[in-house]
Amino acid sequence: MNNVIEIKHLSKSFGQVKAVQDLSFCVRQGELFAFLGVNGAGKSTTISVMCGQTAKDGGDVFICGKSIDSGIRDITEKLGVVFQNSVLDKALSVKENLQSRAALYGIKGKEFKKRLDELSDMLELGDIINRPVGKLSGGQRRRADIARALLHKPEILILDEPTTGLDPQTRRLLWDVVGELRKSEKMTVFLTTHYMEEAAEADYVVILDSGKIAAEGTPVALKNKYTGDFITFYEYDEDKINALGLEYEKVGGALRVCVPDTAAATELIVNHSDIFTDYEITKGKMDDVFLAVTGKKLTGGEEK
Repeated sequence: MNNVIEIKHLSKSFGQVKAVQDLSFCVRQGELFAFLGVNGAGKSTTISVMCGQTAKDGGDVFICGKSIDSGIRDITEKLGVVFQNSVLDKALSVKENLQSRAALYGIKGKEFKKRLDELSDMLELGDIINRPVGKLSGGQRRRADIARALLHKPEILILDEPTTGLDPQTRRLLWDVVGELRKSEKMTVFLTTHYMEEAAEADYVVILDSGKIAAEGTPVALKNKYTGDFITFYEYDEDKINALGLEYEKVGGALRVCVPDTAAATELIVNHSDIFTDYEITKGKMDDVFLAVTGKKLTGGEEK
């Protein structure tokens, strides 16, 4: 697969604050790429540089084979961006917002109507298409934001914490749409999120800490490297579990034991089969990975 984003030794400072330090990574065509970090880690700065909104201090950024130094106009036409905060005009209707945006790409008349109909069906905009954006709920406004980003059929969709504060139904709709576009149009998705279950679905993950890459890899590789496995016993004799000499905790009426890896869990089952009657083995979660790598919890984009 081709790399559609290549960042090499990117650096950016704001006064004494080094927002991004010697950052290098690649994003392949069609993949869901998760970019994780607490506020101030360098995520938004990197996105701003990619979109041509912020000048870099050093390094190289190539998008779809073009350098942002010389081809930013061509690059922006290939990008669709859903920012954390809506950029829609609250006084205008959803349709009027989309129409004015589409005109910037030369999408007018019948072409605009066709694209509007496609996006309305895709994102269920029918009931809100003529309503002022300022009168919409958060979920409704987010659907309009996504429609705006998809108007010109971008090759790369940048989603900057797109589902923060959304109801489950809207979150599900968003990811159904993104999944379909990745299949049908091989669209690349560059995601920042504080929902670790979304990061767990990514093809590749980069974790930033203080402007530097703290860890990267597939979710499975990161879990294997930075977390263990968990054995959850739903029926158990606590004395027998205690006799294993392993740390455990009670969780909602069950008892959970942490082991280094699946091989260790298998060894326990073989050697202590009598205690394994009703149980489940699961890998650590991306939350555990993030905490192990950075020493921080990612909740609502804030450091805890």
